[in-house]
Order: sequence, then C-alpha cells, then structure tokens
Amino acid sequence: MSNLSSLSQLPTPAETFHVDALSVLLYNSEAEMVQGVALEAQNYLQKKIAQQGAAAVILATGNSQIQFLEALIALGGVDWSKITLFHLDEYMGIDANHAASFRRYLRERVEKLTRPRVFHYIEGDAMQPLDECDRYTKLLEAQPIDLCCLGVGENGHLAFNDPPVAAFDDPHSVKLVKLDPVTRQQQVSEGHFPTLEAVPQYAFTLTLPMICAAKKIICLAPEKRKASAVKKMLQEPINTTIPASVLRTKAQATLFLDTDSASLLVTQERRTSEVQQTR
Repeated sequence: MSNLSSLSQLPTPAETFHVDALSVLLYNSEAEMVQGVALEAQNYLQKKIAQQGAAAVILATGNSQIQFLEALIALGGVDWSKITLFHLDEYMGIDANHAASFRRYLRERVEKLTRPRVFHYIEGDAMQPLDECDRYTKLLEAQPIDLCCLGVGENGHLAFNDPPVAAFDDPHSVKLVKLDPVTRQQQVSEGHFPTLEAVPQYAFTLTLPMICAAKKIICLAPEKRKASAVKKMLQEPINTTIPASVLRTKAQATLFLDTDSASLLVTQERRTSEVQQTR
C-alpha cells in the first residue's frame, strides 16, 4: 500500500480537548490511535528536517510503543539518516543483549530498520554508573531535543520517574533510581521478566525536566490498565504522586488515548451524552 493510500484512511480523533496546557486526543480504538500518533510524528519530523537539516529524538520502550514504532517506520517519508536518537531509560546491571534490555528493544525495532544518523544508548552495564549518567547528560545537552516520545506507567510514571523519586525541579538530567514495586511488577505482567525477583531494583532514567525540555512531546497511553493512571493524571492535582501530571503544564505536549484508557474520564462529550440520555 502506498503512503498516500494509507494516509487517506487515517482516522480522526473521536474527541479533542485540553486539560490545562496539555492537548488530549481520544481515539475509538488503539489501532486508530496508533495511526494518528504515527502520522503526527512523521509530519513533525519531516518539518524539522526540512527546516534545520536534522532532528534529535528521544524514544521510549514498553508495550505501548511497539505498534507506534512499527507504524511510524512503515509510513516512510522520514530521512532517518538525519536523525540522532536517544532513549528514556535502562535497567542498571543488564547487558545490551539481555531479553529485557531497552537497548536490545530499540536496536531490533528501530536502529536495524531505519539506520539513523546515530543512536546514543544508555550503557546499563557500565562499570561506573555515575560516570555513565554524566556521559549521557553531556550527549543530551549537546543539542536541543526536537521530539520526545513516551508512555505513562501504571503508577503514573514517565520513564522511570516513579512517584517516590520524581521531581519537577530535578537538578539532574539523567540519574539512577530505585524502582517502585508497582513498576517492577508491571515489567513482570508485561512479560519482560519471569518473576519479580528477576527485575532489577535500580535503573537509569532521564529526569522530568530533561523530558519536558523537548520542543515537542508525544505521549501514548492506551489500554484499560492505564485508565486509572490517566484519570489521576488529568483530573487530580498536578504533583509528583502522579508524575505524568507535569505534562499538563506543557503546551508542546499531546496525550493520545483510546476509549479503554479514557474509560474513567468524564469528558465534555460524555457529559453531553449523559444529559441527552436523561431527557
């Protein structure tokens, strides 16, 4: 199927609204959401490369990103040779070939398929982890980040900024953190590790200020298991008990939802529908 043919079939959001500065796009299904966000990323990267000759992008991993990355690559039309890639996080102490390594995830799903200009990886098994934080910080700060793609954890985290360690004014760009038990259990539930004991207790993560410094932020939160986190993120006070709520302060951020992840939200369209049904 040609790019033009596939683009002509892309769905529009069922509902579009704002929560504070954050744009929210709600789609009827995860498949439609994936197509919408892939086109959004493609168009933006094409624009940035045309304007400045290159682009720098931070990518996420996890189950929520798989279909998006596949769709973005399948769309074509992006000159990956002009894109410098980074990623959000990595477990401490596992090598690049470990089945759950985010380096392996991105090497196989992105780098091998796109041949970017360069992919800067966090070396999770670095002998001196604090030095690795410094090295990656210097790489990130050497150029502005045009696009950051990420998801929302079941405890509301962004990257590995879990509630106990998240800081909106974090002085670091990259840091080591102890993982929240909810996050570690999520890795088991998603099939990345066989048992909770097998999940590393510590990880490297880009911090919230580093993430929020990107010129554009695309956040995906599909599936019913994200519904509680999405509700808290959008409808409770902005604070680090739900780290993803910081995106409500960022006008350059867009949150993509499907009907499952938005099932606990009371949106304008739902309020209107309920009023009509009671008449």
